[in-house]
Amino acid sequence: MKILLSPAKSLDFKSSLPTENYSEPCFLKEANFLNSILKSKNPAQISELMHISSSLGELNYERFQEWLSKPNKGNARQAIYAFSGDVYKGIDSYTIKNDKIDFLQNNVRILSGHYGLLKPLDLIQPHRLEMGTKMSFKSYKNLYDYWKKQVSLELNEELCVDEPVLNLASNEYFKVIDSKVIDSPIFSVNFKQYRDGNYKTIAIYSKKARGLMTRFIIDNQIIKIDDIKSFNYDGYIFDQILSSEKNFVFTR
Repeated sequence: MKILLSPAKSLDFKSSLPTENYSEPCFLKEANFLNSILKSKNPAQISELMHISSSLGELNYERFQEWLSKPNKGNARQAIYAFSGDVYKGIDSYTIKNDKIDFLQNNVRILSGHYGLLKPLDLIQPHRLEMGTKMSFKSYKNLYDYWKKQVSLELNEELCVDEPVLNLASNEYFKVIDSKVIDSPIFSVNFKQYRDGNYKTIAIYSKKARGLMTRFIIDNQIIKIDDIKSFNYDGYIFDQILSSEKNFVFTR
């Protein structure tokens, strides 16, 4: 099973790492190219491009200036430990046992506006570039135009015959995948909360739940899609009535 996740805006480059193992992003050359474009922009232009505050514009300007074409353990860390948003709080990657790291590396993929496609142990540098950023360059209309073909082909190449793909990424990031290129079945999951007499999707809870499901799959080394129906972390249960063949709904 390949699990697709979104990255996070918030980063952690200070906590002690639980493993020395790392890998190199498959699209490092392409990421370096994007950084060369971003590096040429001043802080005000970055703020305008990304719709962020002037202080965040300055921060990311400095990140783009300090970017190295060849990352090392001094200026970069593994993606799964670098991202620290709600999804990654749910995964709680720093507590994953060493004997589950290989499963994590083989089965989780992170979609990225800057790196395209990441394995959990790929070294990444501090950055911010959301997939939905309205950034045109050369012959590319936007980042989807830049990444869609190469990311989809790479993902498909990594899949075994009929290996299921579980989309736990946001719509913004999953849109970079061309499902026509993927030869394996793609499944999605929704998490709903009971509020005011109805089940509703609430973003902040859904983000953490995506991480919790990822952790559940890692803890139990699940490879069959039907086995995720037993997910029961944080009070969630599989809802047969609300679910469909390729869209599983969990409620609480």
